[in-house]
Order: sequence, then C-alpha cells, then structure tokens
Amino acid sequence: MIVDLAELDTAARIAAEALELDGDSGEARLLVRRLADGPDGRVGFRLVDERGDGVVFGSVSDRDPRLGYVELLAVRASARRRGLGSQLLAAAEDRLRALGCERVRLGGNPPCYAWPGVDVRYTAAVCLAQKRGYGLEDTAWNMTADLRRESDDAERDEKRLAGVGVKVMEAPPETSEWVRSIWGDGWAWEVGQSIGRDGAGCYVAVRDGEILGFAAYGANRPSWFGPMGTAPAAEGLGVGRVLLRRCLADQRANRHDTAQIGWAGPIAFYSKAVGARIERIFWIYGKAL
Repeated sequence: MIVDLAELDTAARIAAEALELDGDSGEARLLVRRLADGPDGRVGFRLVDERGDGVVFGSVSDRDPRLGYVELLAVRASARRRGLGSQLLAAAEDRLRALGCERVRLGGNPPCYAWPGVDVRYTAAVCLAQKRGYGLEDTAWNMTADLRRESDDAERDEKRLAGVGVKVMEAPPETSEWVRSIWGDGWAWEVGQSIGRDGAGCYVAVRDGEILGFAAYGANRPSWFGPMGTAPAAEGLGVGRVLLRRCLADQRANRHDTAQIGWAGPIAFYSKAVGARIERIFWIYGKAL
C-alpha cells in the first residue's frame, strides 16, 4: 500500500540506498530536505510504500497548474523487480491528476529540483518511463568544472573590470528583486536561497551603484553552480566569467573537487571560461494524464 510519508528521514534513507551514482547517493539526505522546502505556495506531496522500500515526491508546476512533476522516485535495490516502482509512479500520477494536472513530467520542477530529468545512466528509470507510456520531450545536460585547476588569469580579469569601474562583491539581499525584474521568479528564488546560507553564495558585478550581473551557487545543493545572468546593457564586458570564477573559488574552498553546472545553457562559454565538460545527460519524459 502507498501512503503519505510521515518522516523525511525515511525518504532520505531510501534514497541513499537506491541512488547509484556517487554524487546522488552521497547527497540523498540533502536532496530530500531540499525538495521538501520549495518555494512558498508550491503544491506537492510525498508518498512511501508501507514497508519503507520506496518513495516518490511530486509537485505542481509553479508556472502552469496543469503541469505536474515527479521529482524523486527511489526504490531500495533489495525491493526491485517486484513492480514497486510502477506502483509508486501510478500513485504519483493519480495524486497529480487529483490536483488538476493534465500532464506530468519526470524530473525537475524548477527552481527547486533534484535533477533536470532522468539521468540516462539510470537504466531502470528509463525502462520504467517507457513502460508507463512516457515519451521523450526534451534533453538537458550538466557540465562539470574541475575545481582542482585554478585559473591563472582570474585576478587579471578582475583588475581589468576594476579599471572600467566594475566592482565584484558579495550579493546584497536586494539582488533577488533585481534578478526577478529581468529573469523572473524562478531565478529570483534560487538567488534568495543562495544568499546567507551555509554552502551557498552569490556574487554581483556593480558599477556606479548599478548591478550588471550575478552568479550564484548552492541553491539546490552545495556542489552545483547556477544560475548566472548578465544584464543586456553589460554584455561583452566579461563580468560573467569573473563571477563564475568567484563562485567556483568558493566551492573549491568548501572542499569540492568538482562543480556541476546545472541545466547548462551556453556550452561554449563554460568550456572556454573554466574548461567545463558535458558529463551528465538527462532525458525529460512526459505524458498526458
């Protein structure tokens, strides 16, 4: 029987045993608590089978109430091949349908998410999606930055910006509202989660009291970088590269060997700026309810 989850620790234990990739299993407890602490007003649910062998988290899109997400589905290795994954997914679909959703996706409900979609290396999850009638709707990727390699020209770039009146500093609280005015609520929420939290941070580039760009890390987990944005009027100054390197330096100081650039967009930029490489590929599955 599938029931509502009573204790987050139960979900954390299941996820830690079920997730196979080092970066996921090691952060399972953090992921569970992060998903349970989404943006204000987010409608969601957390279900577990009564034996404590599997768990599923789901929520309604913050932007489209007709779209639902299955954010996390984990089954202990010892309980697999018994149909439990299908039961949990079916229960999540029923709950989303009852909440008014007309479509469902497997993966992240930005801005608070665990992964953009299904990591292609989780073969069992891919098989389950296909079995339950999901179709491939999109592809996303993370890039990995090697934090053991420090940039030789980071200081030079910061001095160059200073020479044209641009100062790089830790982001003040009002940065969230500035981000909201250009990029919307999602990135504003992530920036708000990055400012003043252990294992997270945000930097801005400022000239004459005006914010030109920002970069944040740790909003969803300490080892992930993003989001980052530059105001249209400041494009071409090179503030993005400097802000990126400031964040990665913090993550290096926090004893991370690598940083994940989540849901990475401009591949060429990250490759050139810090030698980042595409490493994790995610398939975003969806279907009508």
